[in-house]
Amino acid sequence: MSARTPEERIPSQWEEITAADPGHSMWYVERFRAMEAQGKDIVGEARLVDAMLGRGGRILDAGCGLGRLGGYLHDAGHVVVGVDVDPVLIHVAEEDHPGPTWLVGDLAELDLPARGVEADFEVIVCAGNVMTFLAPSTRESVLAGFAAHLAPTGRVVVGFGADRGYEFSQFLADAQASGLTADLLFSTWDLRPFTEDSDFLVAVFSRAH
Repeated sequence: MSARTPEERIPSQWEEITAADPGHSMWYVERFRAMEAQGKDIVGEARLVDAMLGRGGRILDAGCGLGRLGGYLHDAGHVVVGVDVDPVLIHVAEEDHPGPTWLVGDLAELDLPARGVEADFEVIVCAGNVMTFLAPSTRESVLAGFAAHLAPTGRVVVGFGADRGYEFSQFLADAQASGLTADLLFSTWDLRPFTEDSDFLVAVFSRAH
């Protein structure tokens, strides 16, 4: 996947938010630090991923943010690579969760082999409403990048909420067009069934063959 030049590159909605408010990234970090200090569960998504593979699994945390999921999964014994477009969040991940490979990068131009990282992940997790912070025109490119970075029997897990500008039906159609097959749909990270009235979607995909 060839990278666009800086002039051609389409910024994500997250980048537009942080450009307008340079303090937003650290506000986001402190929000999760406060939740953790209050004893709230901030790694439920990671527990689901941990249950999907044995020790030493290769995991891509796509849109890893401050490393809350990738850090947990590394401590659980997995090999973790985290990618996020926000250098502030990647710096926090490196400071708070040493061990995984943390990379600044645009998911719409994902090409980890070009950066010396093997593209054979057993699980790719994309949590935290990351899909809804992408530039809409790049969504299929991101999903196709996930498919290209999967091991042959690997799986992609994506979760995001409704009413955030990306209809679930369109997302599932985009995923299918990008080479992914939807295997399981849930309404929560603790695996409650997905229905037409669900206000959250957790989708598990495999690579189409």
